[in-house]
Amino acid sequence: MPGVHLPAAPPLILASTSPYRRELLARLRLPFAVQAPKVDEPLRAGEPPVQRATRLAQEKAEAVARQHPAAAVIGSDQVAVCGDEVLDKPGDAARAADQLRRLSGAEACFHTAVAVICEERGFRASFVDLTRVRFRSLSDEEIARYVQLDQPLDCAAAFRSESLGSALLTQVISDDPTGLVGLPLIRLAASLRALGFQIP
Repeated sequence: MPGVHLPAAPPLILASTSPYRRELLARLRLPFAVQAPKVDEPLRAGEPPVQRATRLAQEKAEAVARQHPAAAVIGSDQVAVCGDEVLDKPGDAARAADQLRRLSGAEACFHTAVAVICEERGFRASFVDLTRVRFRSLSDEEIARYVQLDQPLDCAAAFRSESLGSALLTQVISDDPTGLVGLPLIRLAASLRALGFQIP
């Protein structure tokens, strides 16, 4: 607004090694650095999916923010669940096929948490995006062909929504389509604007 002085935006750091989050953040056309948070991500017995995603997003952001207190640091984590089963990154083709057989004809929920921290300004914001994904019934042949073509070994629930994975689905229910990929940009942009970033 005319006459309103906004503080200069701080340096921006994405606390993530994910190429998908890096590509999403680049959509905002802001200069940013990337730093691995080096946070362990073990399962805690009985920890609800939303709590796990929130905890890890905050731990990632805090780990990098301690080293760069003047920067705005973004941490994010995603937990996928089908029923009461957490579906982590499969890591290999056999586990990817097992996860997709579990998801055939079923619904999965993707909880994507984001934390934004700027220690020097005393700024903290966090939120969780929920995306529900419904899979069509999949044959073993379709699953094997999909895993071979898309290689979704580093994706929670073993599918790439931004690639061929959309062919496995019947419906995606979400307030933000970027949430499923791993970094919900709508609410993230609001947090960054509060820190002085001009978007757009």
